[in-house]
Amino acid sequence: MKLNESRILITGGASGLGKTLAINLVDKALKVIVIDRNKELLAELSKDFPDIHCIEADLTNFDAVETVTDLIFKEYGKLNVLINNAGIIHSEPLVNILKRDDARHSLENWQKTIDINLNAVFYVTVNIAAKMVKTRSKGVIINISSISSYGNAGQSAYSATKAALNALTITWSKELGMFGIRCVAIAPGFFDTPSTHAALTELKIKEYKNNTPLGRMGKTEELLQSVIFIVENDFYNGTILNLDGGLKL
Repeated sequence: MKLNESRILITGGASGLGKTLAINLVDKALKVIVIDRNKELLAELSKDFPDIHCIEADLTNFDAVETVTDLIFKEYGKLNVLINNAGIIHSEPLVNILKRDDARHSLENWQKTIDINLNAVFYVTVNIAAKMVKTRSKGVIINISSISSYGNAGQSAYSATKAALNALTITWSKELGMFGIRCVAIAPGFFDTPSTHAALTELKIKEYKNNTPLGRMGKTEELLQSVIFIVENDFYNGTILNLDGGLKL
């Protein structure tokens, strides 16, 4: 599939890795659409890059996702690329002995992480995929997973959502392939983004850098290169692309 003929939808595209993808793909793709729940960041993105089509929506609300999906296909006709990027990084041990009142992992944080990182991906994909099949739009679904999908101490909820995302990637690739729709996941290691620095201590980040054979964190442009490769390689399907600099947790 040619990138310059692709209509691309990026969830969580108003900041972080999603924003990097949006602003770097807008001049390469036929159309780039961004969905995010942060109204202020969407306004900034739209002002700086008027060619990016911005939509405000809460992706954890199934009805809202259904409405937005109908709007996108009504306005743009077809969609070729869905990048499920929206998500949060959450770090919390299963049992924290330093907490005096209740050492257990927060149920609220568990449910919030599952809702944003997993349920929202399902809500978006089930609606978009159904429309792609109906309109005979061949293309690819790219799920942004994580190295933590293989299990990372202190990230029970986050690791669980990303492991589930990997399983869904393979499942969907088998189900949708007959319609000319591929499904691939990218599992980044630790990238130099504000969300990474917000979720991890600088001591932990230093530890990950030291354990990475390349001795550094990933760069956002390296994720962009992976996305372009996946979009344009029509035989790349049903796999997890590990982009981790050789780090093994």
